[in-house]
Amino acid sequence: MKWVKQSIGYWCEDILMKKYMGTGICAAILDTGISRHPDLRDRIADFRDFTGGASVCRDDSGHGTHVAGILAGDGRASGGVYAGMAPQAQLFIGKVLDREGNGNVENVMQGIEWILENRVKAGLRIVNISVGTQPELAREQKQRFLEAVEELWDQGLIVVVSAGNYGPGAGTVAVPGNSRKVITVGVPDTEIQPISRRKSNVNYSGRGPTGACVVKPDVFAPGTGIISCNAKYGHPGEHPYVMKTGTSMATPVVSGAIACLLSKYPDMTNVEVKLRLRESCVKSPGTASGWGLLNVEKLMRS
Repeated sequence: MKWVKQSIGYWCEDILMKKYMGTGICAAILDTGISRHPDLRDRIADFRDFTGGASVCRDDSGHGTHVAGILAGDGRASGGVYAGMAPQAQLFIGKVLDREGNGNVENVMQGIEWILENRVKAGLRIVNISVGTQPELAREQKQRFLEAVEELWDQGLIVVVSAGNYGPGAGTVAVPGNSRKVITVGVPDTEIQPISRRKSNVNYSGRGPTGACVVKPDVFAPGTGIISCNAKYGHPGEHPYVMKTGTSMATPVVSGAIACLLSKYPDMTNVEVKLRLRESCVKSPGTASGWGLLNVEKLMRS
């Protein structure tokens, strides 16, 4: 996460002084679940399995745990080296995808309804959805998913979704990333991979315009070669962290930055957060199809 944070101006005064690290903010994640990873287990406010009815935290894929670590891991297993964006935020986890990362709209709809029913009681502010529909999904199913996600936004929640990995052609943003309401996150087309430090073909991020001629993604963040929590940690031979790539990884970078922002300005509405995010983005290579690259220092500035 170090190179990720450096590239988005994370180390501003508010962060260095550990003033606003997501304290008091609860973020929901709809994904493949979550494991009892040491970087996360003390801050899981609730868990619900909509794929198999498990009563305890589980993640048979690893995708959801990785996403959660980027958003809010505290880096305990690495002495803080691989801490996420908002290491003091609480997590509200809905497992809506199976071990292959696949799911049906019905499971996702149940997760969304669960969030709506508990948003006030749980103090939910952010919903991270690193989930997108496949292009061949029936149109009516896509529309149903889109409308449900927009209902989350209409109820005052800050909804952050991935652009999907079907790019780079025009009109390839996955549903619900095509919504004009929610915040859609993509990966810069010319991102530099952290290991080689050389540019390579990473042009996979979905991009607009949407069918309604809306410019998407809105904001860009690193998503290639991101190291975060390994759901299999604790099993023989498994390390505490693992590397993954995709717009799914970029999405919690933005969600975590918003959690830090809300811990400083807790009364901000979802519309105010979106406008502030737009104003603080920095135009950089590979971000021409949206607002620009996330910049935490500018986002947090008074």
